[in-house]
Amino acid sequence: MPIRPEPDHELTDIADYVADFEIASSLAYETARYCLMDALGCAMLALNFPECAKLLGPTVPGTVVPNGSRVPGTPFVLDPVTAAFDLGALIRWLDFNDTWLAAEWGHPSDNLGAILAVADHLSRQNLANHQLPLTIHQVLTAAVKAYEIQGVLALENSFNRVGLDHVILVKVASTAVVTHLLGGDKAQIVNALSNAFVDGGSLRTYRHAPDTGSRKSWAAGDAAARAVWLSLLAFKGEMGYPSALTTPKWGFYEVFFKGQPFRFGRSRGGSEIRPYGSYVMENVLFKVSFPAEFHAQTAAECAMSLHPQVRDRLDEIERVVITTHESAIRIIDKTGPLHNPADRDHCLQYMTAVPLIFGRLTAEDYEESVAADPRIDALRAKMVVAGNEQYSRDYLDPEKRSIANAVQVFFKDGTSTGQVAVEYPLGHRRRRAEGVPLLAEKFTRNLSTRFSAEKTAQIVDVFSDAERFEAMPVNEFVDLWV
Repeated sequence: MPIRPEPDHELTDIADYVADFEIASSLAYETARYCLMDALGCAMLALNFPECAKLLGPTVPGTVVPNGSRVPGTPFVLDPVTAAFDLGALIRWLDFNDTWLAAEWGHPSDNLGAILAVADHLSRQNLANHQLPLTIHQVLTAAVKAYEIQGVLALENSFNRVGLDHVILVKVASTAVVTHLLGGDKAQIVNALSNAFVDGGSLRTYRHAPDTGSRKSWAAGDAAARAVWLSLLAFKGEMGYPSALTTPKWGFYEVFFKGQPFRFGRSRGGSEIRPYGSYVMENVLFKVSFPAEFHAQTAAECAMSLHPQVRDRLDEIERVVITTHESAIRIIDKTGPLHNPADRDHCLQYMTAVPLIFGRLTAEDYEESVAADPRIDALRAKMVVAGNEQYSRDYLDPEKRSIANAVQVFFKDGTSTGQVAVEYPLGHRRRRAEGVPLLAEKFTRNLSTRFSAEKTAQIVDVFSDAERFEAMPVNEFVDLWV
């Protein structure tokens, strides 16, 4: 009978980090505040879209949950598993929340669905038991660590190349930090993490033609909910599977990665990535201007600047050349019919055509009412997508991590615009000073679609004082959004 092994070091490394590491970076906490602000703003905007709103609420209508989690922007009081799904889906629905790009990409604020739902539930439960609620500082600490786990695993390990969707990393990261929030010890964190990997991951087919669909907008909520459920099981004492990653034949590595373990190389400008720290939060990418897949953000920015030169000459255009990087070509270079909003917001050509024509790119521009404009598909048909090796190298360079695109329009009379190139999108760390005021404007604008001017101003003010904000009880913060 084989002896049950010690846990895989990848699991214990994460457990040690979550349980023991002290976040000392003021930049990480400041950025985490912006991330929570932006994610909840995106969630409020998503509530205006019926296809999202219809998925929310209790599994059985009328269910009442004592000390349940509130879902911001709604009247729902739910168990933390269902609340994590709802908030995770809201944050992700419009493809407008923050992003991390490396060998694997993803959206670290997807973890906030699990973190805030559990923190709210625990706070209300504590108060009912005459104990102190959790504070927003604890939420931000959990966010920094979840971002780090998801982002570090993504640096050199491509899950999409083996057909797995990136939300597996949301499930893994949220499982670790939520188990810790619940009061789980390192052994329980390892047990919960092992079950997250034993789950495997969902297929990416819902992000790609011909099956692109709305599941890509609630997949993060699904991952967040699963993380909370696995965490609750571990906290109750459910066992784990210590060699879930490494066991021959049946382990995660053997089944999904052809036996190759995760790579943890020199991915921070020459410094080792272990132990985990706060690198990912400090360098996260915000979607400031456009609700669009991040590999197209700079293409849309280029198109916006070209709009004044082409808006009156659309019929004269012979071709549009988009120069981009390998990752964009692999996942959002898309020709032919586009069948729904999920299809359109993952099409590089569509996200370039709309701002060229209209001088804007909003969530509504993916709906049928706009997509039916024949000028969009006519312009898409004239687009040529070309790869640039330097752009692809800079995308993976830890000192740069650019997301470069260039756009140039050629006319039938032989003239052309200049080539407009943007290496770093507005939400990049290199443009943080420029982007943060606009991120705050985005937040206010998103809230105003759901709340009165007075209520919007009250919520905005809460975020303005970092010290006061971090000391705020989680339940009081969430109550602001009900």
